[in-house]
Amino acid sequence: MHNDLLESFTEILTTPKYLPCISLIMPFDPKMGLKKELGYKLKIAVDKIEKEIESNYPEEKSFPVMKKLHKVIEELNYNTHKKSIAIFVSPLIEKVYYLDMSVEEKIIIDESFEIRDLVYSKKEIHKYLLAVLSSKWTKIYLGNTTHFIRITSNVPDNIEAYKNDIGEKIANFSDENKRKEILLNKFLMHTDNGLTLLLNAYKLPLFVMGTAKTIGHFKALSHNVKHVIDYIPGNFEESTEAEFHKTMTPYLQNWKIVQQKKIMNQIDEAMGCKKLAVGINEVWKAAGEKRGRLLVVEKNFIFPAQHGSTPDVIYKNDDSLQKPFYIKDAVDDIIEKVLASGGDVEFVDEGILKDYSKIALIEYF
Repeated sequence: MHNDLLESFTEILTTPKYLPCISLIMPFDPKMGLKKELGYKLKIAVDKIEKEIESNYPEEKSFPVMKKLHKVIEELNYNTHKKSIAIFVSPLIEKVYYLDMSVEEKIIIDESFEIRDLVYSKKEIHKYLLAVLSSKWTKIYLGNTTHFIRITSNVPDNIEAYKNDIGEKIANFSDENKRKEILLNKFLMHTDNGLTLLLNAYKLPLFVMGTAKTIGHFKALSHNVKHVIDYIPGNFEESTEAEFHKTMTPYLQNWKIVQQKKIMNQIDEAMGCKKLAVGINEVWKAAGEKRGRLLVVEKNFIFPAQHGSTPDVIYKNDDSLQKPFYIKDAVDDIIEKVLASGGDVEFVDEGILKDYSKIALIEYF
C-alpha cells in the first residue's frame, strides 16, 4: 500500500460532498490472473456503475465523474503484488489504493467514502486445519466448505516410528500400560511440533478430533492449545476422509463464531507476550507508531475525539464545548493508520471486547 495512504484517506474523508461519489472495491491480483481477464472484470464493473450513474444523475454531473473513473482504470498498475484495489472517484478527487487483503467485489455510489467499507468488503475464507489423533497415527487436513486435503509435516505420523526410542528392558517400563502412555506422549509431542510448523505457515483455526483419552494427553502436553477452536471427541480410527469432513459440518455452520474464537485466541497470545494495546488511547498511540499487526474492534464503535497536547494523545470530544475542529471518529482514523502500515483489521460483535474497552491492537511480535 502506498506510503501516502493515510494522507489520501484524510483528504477524502474531509472533502466537501460532491455527488456522485463512486467507490469500487474488488479483487485485483495480477500475478494470479491474466491482465486481459482482470481488464474484462473491471469493464463489467465500470459498465454497471455507468448504467446506474446515468440513470440517476443528469449528464452534467455524471460525465465528469465517469471520465475520471475511466482515466483511473486505464492507469492501473498491473505490476502490483497486492490482492485487491479500492478506487474512489468524485467530481473533484480520484484515488486508488492497492490492498493486502482479499475482498468481495463491492460498488458504492453515494455521497462519501467510508474507510469501514474496505473492511466490510473483506472476503470470508472458510479455511481451517483439522488434526485427527489416534493411539496409532495422526492425520492432518486442510479443509474448507467444499474441499478436504491431507497435508504432511516434517515429523512421522505413525507411532511405530518411535518405538525404538524407548528402551524395552528398562525396569520403569515393566508396566505395559505405563510404557504405552509414555510412547503415546512422545508421539503426541512430535505431532505437536509438526502442528506448530503448520500453524506458523497457515495461521488458520485448528480443530482436534480423537478419543477423550488421546485428547486429554494432547491437552496436557501441547503448546498449541491456544489455537484450538474446538475438540471433537470420538473414535475415528476406522473413519474415512469423507466421514471426517461430514463430522466437521456442524462445527463450521456459524463461521463467524469460529473466526471470533480464533481472534480472541490471538488476543490472549498477544497479551501473554505483552504485545497488546487495549482501549482507544493505547491503540491510538500504537497505531500512530506503526506497531499494529491486527486491529480488532467492535462493530458500530465510534469515538469522536479531540487532539491532546501531542499527536499521540487524544481524549473524548465534548460537544458542549463546541470546538470547531475535532476528530469525527478516531476509530476510523486508527483503521486508516493500521492499513497504511501494512496491518489488518477485523470487526467483532458488540460485547466480544467488553474486557478490552471495545478495541484492541495486536502489535508486531
